[in-house]
Amino acid sequence: MHFSIGILTLSDKGARGEREDESGRIIGEMVASLGEIRRYEVIPDDEERIVEVLVEWSDRDCLDLILTTGGTGLTQRDITPQATARVLDYEVPGMAEAMRAASLAKTPHAMLSRALAGVRRQTLIVNLPGSPKGVRENLEVVLPALPHGLAKLKGDPSDCAR
Repeated sequence: MHFSIGILTLSDKGARGEREDESGRIIGEMVASLGEIRRYEVIPDDEERIVEVLVEWSDRDCLDLILTTGGTGLTQRDITPQATARVLDYEVPGMAEAMRAASLAKTPHAMLSRALAGVRRQTLIVNLPGSPKGVRENLEVVLPALPHGLAKLKGDPSDCAR
């Protein structure tokens, strides 16, 4: 099964063209086998704009998966989790917990991540860190579960038990 994917990078500097979006590129490479990247954008850390894009990509474009990168820390400009929470129908806390647990084995700073994962309509939205290293490490954790989760969201009726 192939899925439609959106990659949303939240970066003031990236949106101004002052920084290359290495994290978005890494995400694209890592999820290429899952399907087609239909939407990609770099926007500033602006809560209303993030909400607008997440709603548009979920409701109008009907993407199966949206991966965000950036804005999950503690600074005033780190507002990705707040924006994401505003659009979710429900959270999938195990994904964020798994990412934090795996990262915590590498750095105590992982406990400062406020990343969320959840569903809006039939779109899975996952917040990833902004750093290329953090993106790679966190996406590696959830990547094996994505095909099954996305298939279920698309209505796969098969039994989950083996």
